[in-house]
Amino acid sequence: MNGTVSRRQFIAAAAGAGISVKVGFLGRPASAALIANPSDGSLNWIGPDGRPRFRMDAVAKVTGDKTFTRDFRARDVAGWPQEQSHAFLIRGTRADAPFDGLDLSLLGEDLKPDRLVLGEDLVRDGLVPPETTAPGFYGDMFLVPKGRTPRLLGQPVALLIYKDFARFDAAKRLVRFADGVVRWRATSGYDTPPHYGAGRFVRIGGATSGDPDIYAPLEGTTIYGDFDGDQVVWPKPDQSGDAAARAMWAAGEIEREIAATGDDALILKRSYFSQSVDASAMEADNGNVWFEPASLTLHAIIATQSPYEVATSTLAMLSTSRFALKAFDLSIGYTVGYGTKDHSIFPYYAVLAGLYGDGRPVRLANDRFEQFQMGLKRHAFWMENTLVVDRSTHAFRIMKGSYRTDAGGRRNFSPDVGNVGASASQSIYYLPKSDFSVEVRASRAVDAGSTRGYGTLQTMAATEMMVDEAAELLGIDPIELRLKNAFKTGMKNSQGAIPGGALRTEEILERARAHPLWKDRAAKKTEFDTANPGNHYGVGFAQVQKDYGTGADAAVTTLSLDPSGRLAMRQNGNDIGTGLTTSHAVMVADIIGRVPDECAFGVVDWPEMPLVSTEEPYTTPQDKEDALAQNPRWTPSFVSPMSASNSAYFVGHATRTAARALLRLSLWPAAVALWSSGPGGGQARPLAIDIGDARLVDGRLTAGGMEPLGLEQLAAAAHKLGLVTGVSVHVFNRWQWAEAVFDVPNVGTVRLPADALSACYGQGAPAELKALMTSDGFHFLDRREVFYPPVQRLNAAVTYYTGMATIAEIAVDTASGEVKLLSHHSILECGTQVVPELVSGQIQGGLAMGVGHALLEELPLYEDGPGDGTWNWNRYRLPHATDVAVWTQTSEVLPPLSETDPPKGMAEVVMIAIVPAIANAVNHAIGRRFYQTPITSEKILEALS
Repeated sequence: MNGTVSRRQFIAAAAGAGISVKVGFLGRPASAALIANPSDGSLNWIGPDGRPRFRMDAVAKVTGDKTFTRDFRARDVAGWPQEQSHAFLIRGTRADAPFDGLDLSLLGEDLKPDRLVLGEDLVRDGLVPPETTAPGFYGDMFLVPKGRTPRLLGQPVALLIYKDFARFDAAKRLVRFADGVVRWRATSGYDTPPHYGAGRFVRIGGATSGDPDIYAPLEGTTIYGDFDGDQVVWPKPDQSGDAAARAMWAAGEIEREIAATGDDALILKRSYFSQSVDASAMEADNGNVWFEPASLTLHAIIATQSPYEVATSTLAMLSTSRFALKAFDLSIGYTVGYGTKDHSIFPYYAVLAGLYGDGRPVRLANDRFEQFQMGLKRHAFWMENTLVVDRSTHAFRIMKGSYRTDAGGRRNFSPDVGNVGASASQSIYYLPKSDFSVEVRASRAVDAGSTRGYGTLQTMAATEMMVDEAAELLGIDPIELRLKNAFKTGMKNSQGAIPGGALRTEEILERARAHPLWKDRAAKKTEFDTANPGNHYGVGFAQVQKDYGTGADAAVTTLSLDPSGRLAMRQNGNDIGTGLTTSHAVMVADIIGRVPDECAFGVVDWPEMPLVSTEEPYTTPQDKEDALAQNPRWTPSFVSPMSASNSAYFVGHATRTAARALLRLSLWPAAVALWSSGPGGGQARPLAIDIGDARLVDGRLTAGGMEPLGLEQLAAAAHKLGLVTGVSVHVFNRWQWAEAVFDVPNVGTVRLPADALSACYGQGAPAELKALMTSDGFHFLDRREVFYPPVQRLNAAVTYYTGMATIAEIAVDTASGEVKLLSHHSILECGTQVVPELVSGQIQGGLAMGVGHALLEELPLYEDGPGDGTWNWNRYRLPHATDVAVWTQTSEVLPPLSETDPPKGMAEVVMIAIVPAIANAVNHAIGRRFYQTPITSEKILEALS
């Protein structure tokens, strides 16, 4: 995409050019329902107490209805043809020689593809990967043309399309492991892209956290380095230079202090490694795409965490190709991806298959071999850590971390993953001085992306292992050492920013210290080891705090009422397994008393919210942003993908703000009108009522002793009086919320934690008011003022944290090297739980994934890794129920400080602490520390030999 044209502008321009774009959650297909409509009272998904009895989608899922994108074929979708074509990709398993074509003779005449698409066809037709967020994000070619060397192992070289499943399936089975199908020229070496970037965060604080920093990224800058070959070139240090030069001066001061440290401090230097991992989402990547040549319409059903990006980037990709387009209809279903479906290249391969399908729907769906070969991976990290601890006070003086990660052959989000991992290395500790740097390197490995943890699992696990070892060397209880260095409310993080709200680190630590698993570990070890010869008992602890959000989070929610009180919601978020559809309906009920009767999720077309965006929220200079913000229809970013644990807090902020706006602008004025009706001002006149006293009782609105009113009564009154009956809000967050002031008819001036607002008015509204409803039945209210967080605030890197601690109880069999997880207990702080059962599910699933990372899962990076196409779950060991202490695990969630606490993002943090907790437990059991994951039985036997 042209760097001067944003995706939002592009989609708007497409509309102006006559290209209609429709994106939404899969509705009711020809023969199956996607989800149970919450208005169907027979399902009773909301109990008498107003709380959900089960997930909104539960009945559909457990009774076998089609809910995931992978479930759908063309015949299942209304308006699609009955015929279904199928496609598969042939992938190259080398990256050291030019591709020299295919030999498909083993297929014979009967199994030849009905359509063979090669790299040369894409070049001829002008189809290249979209740039999305940065040049080279998806690499520079979909299919390797003849004569080119693949950028990475497993890169596709051809697309084969079949009109019937039987021939497709037979051909795919023949080709899968066959030698000689892909031909190669002489070995010529690798053709990997240039390395992707380097970042660095340096801080020297004042005498206390409250004193001005000598240098910090928040007021200075994050440092970015260039590469000279494999070496990073950082800016030259200069105390009097620009922000980057001063940062490098500060880094030099830290290094000099480490070198000059005497015997009064412990200097602990350790090297750590975290492996490449496949997230193994149960739904592999898939899509079903139909290009209708007669109408020039592209219909697509695609599994993705980022539907807006797929829509806009597909339009951009096709705009420079020979494929003219008049309409794009994208549908999404429930999916699960753990980040691997966020900005994945796979949807565009599905689009390519549809474009070359000769007018028939084409389904492209990875099987598990293909998913291993092509799915985004968790980054491998190499980490060099230095920790300086005062021997007398046990206070941390300095921490330095130098990290390197292998991102594979496509850029994707890897520079961001590296930077987030580096900035998170601080974990739960206050560090007076810190220097965290990361190199993000390209290689021939399968590309890595925004997989669950986003770099922080790797770096914080290393920090927690290091702190545990420091406690042992200092002769202090590991939790006591953590308490002495705990990051407290109001302190600055390693970027110099103060996190939002209260930090409850110490409360979690104290609870863990008092837990019987920890308190009784010494006696239990003696007892267990005596009773079980050859087995050694150990207990380990770790605590982390994970950031959530991206620094440029945006979302939209629309809520509207018809005269009968029927409530409808439209939301941009889509459910990736977190229960978003359920939790957002509950958020609405918590504020206005009832879940919506109709819900649409994964929405991308927003005619009621006609905003424009440059979609450069991270890179726009402040003066340019100030100028752009003068346009009341401009926003830094329109919507975010489902990532960074953003569904409850960030995407939920749009839903909560819309519900509160509907209460404030519609339901409250309607209630006051009803309460004030009658002689002498009605029941309201003798009393003083205020919206601050508004309460919901059994789903009815009351305040200050007023008669409780149901939504049906309020909606009827709002429509009759011509009040606001629907709102649409857009929100934006750059480590704080944008706010704006609006003049709302019949209400007056209001200030909301949103940067855009549209409203629709009831049936009784005057004609001149209805005439303003020109945005699909809504009146877009030009804001009077807007307050965007300054661009400089991006240097905070994070201001939102969720805390999690885990105590792991294990036994090590010294004969086999097996680590048996006996039990574990976790303590989470996540604000208000919207639906506690969903939080519990995330805790359990995250812990299982963490156990796999700690003990079982590992992928080689290169020629013997997943790029060779032979990896599946027969070789890749996922944790089973017996591995995760399924019946003996426990957890607790700290209660919110008050009912006003917002929910916090917690889907990633729950998987991290268990990894170092297990490593620390192994040391307690056998007196050996491990600095690489996974800690396999082979490594334990080697350490014990």
